[in-house]
Amino acid sequence: MLFKLGSLFMKPGAKMALLALAIVFPALASNEYQVYVMASAFVWAIAVYGLNIITGYCGQLNLAHGGFFAIGAYTLGLLTSDAGWSFWPAFVAALLVTAVLGFLVGVVSLRLKEHYFAIFTLCVGFIIYLLMDKWEELTHGPVGVRDIAAPYGFGVVDFTETTPFYYLVLAFLVFSIWFMGRLSRSLLGRTFIAIRNGDELAQSLGINLMRNKVLAFVLSTTYAGLAGALYAGMVRFIGPEEANIIHTFDMITYLLVGGIGTLTGPLLGTISIVWITQSLQFLEEYRMILFGPLLVVLVIFFPRGINGQFLTWMHHKAQTLSPAKKKKSSKVQTATSGEVKNNA
Repeated sequence: MLFKLGSLFMKPGAKMALLALAIVFPALASNEYQVYVMASAFVWAIAVYGLNIITGYCGQLNLAHGGFFAIGAYTLGLLTSDAGWSFWPAFVAALLVTAVLGFLVGVVSLRLKEHYFAIFTLCVGFIIYLLMDKWEELTHGPVGVRDIAAPYGFGVVDFTETTPFYYLVLAFLVFSIWFMGRLSRSLLGRTFIAIRNGDELAQSLGINLMRNKVLAFVLSTTYAGLAGALYAGMVRFIGPEEANIIHTFDMITYLLVGGIGTLTGPLLGTISIVWITQSLQFLEEYRMILFGPLLVVLVIFFPRGINGQFLTWMHHKAQTLSPAKKKKSSKVQTATSGEVKNNA
């Protein structure tokens, strides 16, 4: 029964039903704050999808991902607040800046392997945090950036309202998931997976390791910049804490809980953890007493994440059904061969 439900969930019709549910969510929410929380979960999910490219598909643990999220937010914030740009040109500039910086950092850092790469990117993330905290002439230091422009709707819709902004973020999330799906099924996605499985194996297939790793890193940081720019337009105020390394570990948690290297894992993990955290807000600083053991239970019983464990279960279920099919096929072949002998 569960296998049939799982197969039904993977069908396009079920995905369209989930999209329809996301569209009507503001009407189902009991208050505007719940719509705001879901919109913020969508923003973080976009960033986690970027982390999934470099870590889930390419196998490189980037610990500076939260720093690039902050770079996207600061680029949009500074251009709209200090330089007087409108939102959408600053939004495009935020994507370009994070892509260029991702290329520069990737060219240097991806010459390292395994934990050396992770340590290097951890240092990069900490440097980004220090620059945003100490470079007061540019980033305003601990004061942060205020009066960030919100997206304008070209006279059609007001994105300063929570519900219209929710639909804007939902549109970007749908595009991000669609692009990720196309990427995972493409030759480039298979190339990333080959690199994750082993550099030597990928090289034996004629894959240019450096070029493809850098491309994955740039795509990942562009996703982070996209999410950061949307976040800045939503909260309208940002500070150095947006670059805190703890945000990177939060996104890694979302990815691991949902399912690393899967298409729907980043979304499931992010929404689950964000809403669990919100439901425990009444405990204030004591909420981690419950949240911590809950994460431990998830890791123990779902080591591949929610979506990853589900896909593994479906694979095992298919394998248990295959012997019966093979037995039936062998009976048919035996009967056929017997008929051939009799005719002879």
